[in-house]
Amino acid sequence: MELILDGLSVVTDGRSLLRDLSLEVGGGQVVGLVGPNGSGKSTALRCVYRALRPSSGTVRVGGDDLSRLPVRRSAQLVAAMTQESAVDLDFTVEEVVALGRTPHLRGNQALGRRERELCARTMGLLGIGHLARRSVLTLSGGERQRVLLARALVQEPQILVLDEPTNHLDVRHQIELLSMLRGCGPTVLVVLHDLNLAAAACDRLGVLSDGRLVAAGPPAEVLTPELVGQVFGVTTCVVAHPLTGDPQLLYSLPSGLKGTS
Repeated sequence: MELILDGLSVVTDGRSLLRDLSLEVGGGQVVGLVGPNGSGKSTALRCVYRALRPSSGTVRVGGDDLSRLPVRRSAQLVAAMTQESAVDLDFTVEEVVALGRTPHLRGNQALGRRERELCARTMGLLGIGHLARRSVLTLSGGERQRVLLARALVQEPQILVLDEPTNHLDVRHQIELLSMLRGCGPTVLVVLHDLNLAAAACDRLGVLSDGRLVAAGPPAEVLTPELVGQVFGVTTCVVAHPLTGDPQLLYSLPSGLKGTS
């Protein structure tokens, strides 16, 4: 299902957090948002999962204005894994994952056989099946991160929104998670800080700076030394990955930092 951000602007307390952002995410695509801290990436995601109402502009899912849909319907269409996601109650992993089915159930309706199988299959896919009966309070940060992603996936959304999903994950699990995004089904809009991971995992990138979209397109077209220098203020050399051909950035430390301890 296609996701369209059409002229989104967010102004709060006299500050412009997002300025006329327009971006299309084709059905089944993985599109990454990258940019410096404070550039508006998380603000854009909050508009998509309806945690924040844009000052102007529209979020469209499959042609429908998301703000005009009932909350229950939008929760069936859009699932989010955010930086603020937290589980502070003594729930088991399987109980937390099962919460992803809430938009599809009515009242205190119990999970059916299909829902239970979906939860078990998703936990297995993310390598947390063996943790099903563990309290989430006993898990590491990386394990909790995978539990929260499983909760989002069992929601069976058409649109999956992820804000820095690789936080707390080791290299292996970062790669496994991002590889899985391509085949997980939903259209994906993801915020990533690691530009090399973003280049490898995403079909297209949108680069934000000071609340504005300054570039959008395939990673090889967007991640140029000139743009990275302009937006991030760092010197880079861009090379092709020897196995995949994806652009990879090699960073140069300022000479004054070399050899310091």
